[in-house]
Amino acid sequence: MAERLEMLKKARERMIEDRDAHVKVLAAAFDRDKTERARNKFVETQMLIEALERAMNAEQRTPSS
Repeated sequence: MAERLEMLKKARERMIEDRDAHVKVLAAAFDRDKTERARNKFVETQMLIEALERAMNAEQRTPSS
């Protein structure tokens, strides 16, 4: 269980780094193409982060075997 939880945490941290890169593009000067791609990738990445957090919560609630 601890190993799975640790992997989920690492994956979440990596996705947060990816999300931050998309935020930088969104905060920069407007470029329609780049902004639209960054917006879509931001939303996709945020959904993945939230899924990882749900998996982490479920893993923490699961009793050890």
